Order: sequence, then structure tokens, then C-alpha cells
Amino acid sequence: MTVAPNIPGPLYERVRQYVMERVRSGAWPEGHRLPSEREFQLSLRVSRVTVHRALRELSASGYVKSIHGVGRFVSKPPQQLPLLEIRDIAKYLREHGHVHTLRVVQLEALEADPDLAAQLAVTPRTRLFHSVLVHFADGVPIQLEERFVSPAFAPDYLEQDFNCRTPAHYLTGIAAATEVEHTVSAVSANARAARLLSIARGTPCLQLGRTTWVGPLTTTWNLFTHPGSRYHLRSRYPLAPLQSANNGF
Repeated sequence: MTVAPNIPGPLYERVRQYVMERVRSGAWPEGHRLPSEREFQLSLRVSRVTVHRALRELSASGYVKSIHGVGRFVSKPPQQLPLLEIRDIAKYLREHGHVHTLRVVQLEALEADPDLAAQLAVTPRTRLFHSVLVHFADGVPIQLEERFVSPAFAPDYLEQDFNCRTPAHYLTGIAAATEVEHTVSAVSANARAARLLSIARGTPCLQLGRTTWVGPLTTTWNLFTHPGSRYHLRSRYPLAPLQSANNGF
């Protein structure tokens, strides 16, 4: 047996893809014990260094878990989303083989208090739209999404069926953001987040705050809360000036 020759890239990447194909097909489910490095070496006819590099990459990405003195096992990694690139979570999960569902918790109009007014650069008591949704990957809640939206930008926001398309999909369809600000914080789940994400109160979470602008207009302020054990924020980009802004909501 040899690794597929039609997979581009270095040999260790072919070994990595060989393992991933079996994981994704269900042939090697979560908890399955992987062959030893020696067994991989003999069956795939590659060097032990190549096998070791492939398994190290799989361990780093969370697909393989090593137990000292026992062996390596298939693991289920936390969900990951790009940190700087803005993407619709539903589309991202589907592209990576997961089933996305959501639950709309709140969809309402409200008056901005002083703190919220400052976030969106409006005067207090300005009318804003507010939504709270929970996103699920394969039935597991991974993101609590809270949005405050300017009616001047999205006057029909409250009329949308977000079970058919997410707020990110709808808002990006109106206009691409021209400026985005991100803030990442480590927080403990409060009572509401714990209830909606099915976690214990006080569970460590990652919280991403995002403000978007279209031209001079502040269009949205968003908070995305993720259980730390189920979710990673990831960013990879070249060390060169960015040529264009990442657009989205």
C-alpha cells in the first residue's frame, strides 16, 4: 500500500491526507487507535521521519491525541474560525463537513443606553435593532452571537428569517464593510451564556467583539462568545502590508 500519488505537496502531507480521509469517512472514528509509526512506515512505504512529521501536524491541529505509553488516537478538534478574516459561520462549518443549525433567541428593537450609544457612535435613546442567536455544529452549541445593528444601514433587519440565512449573510449582502475593529477577551460564562451554550456557569470562554463601518457609518457592534473547550480563533497571514481590507460582518 502506498499513499495517493495524486495529492499535491510534500510526502508528509500525503500521509496526513491519508489519515484524514479515513477519519472523515468514519473508517477511523473518534477514539480509534492509530497504527504505530513503524506500522505506517511499512504499510505506506515512507520513512519514519515522514510519518512522524505527518502525525505531529495532525496532533497540532487536534485530530490526533497521544497518550504516553499507550499510543495515538483519533480526536475531535475544537471548531476553528479565522480571527482577522470575517466569514459566515454557517458557510464555514458546511465547508468543513459539519452540520450547522441555529436558534434565534431574541430579535427586537430597543433604545441605546449611553454605553451602547458610544459603541455605535449614536446619541443615547437612538433606536437600534438587537438579535441574539446560538450557533450549533453537529448539534453542539459553539457560538453565542449578539448583534446591535443600525436601522439606517439595515432597515429590514427585524423582518428577516435567520433560520434561512444568517445575519452575517444578510448584512454582507447589503454592503461590504469598509473598516472592522476586533477585540478578543477571555471571559467566564455568565448565567445567560451558560444556559444558552449548555455549559457550567463560570466556564472559560473566548469572546470576540467586532465593530463594523461602511464609510463613515457605524453599522454594527457584535459580541461572539465561544466555550473555550469547543472553539479556537485562528489567524494566519503574510508579514507584508495588507493590500485590501477584509470585508464582512
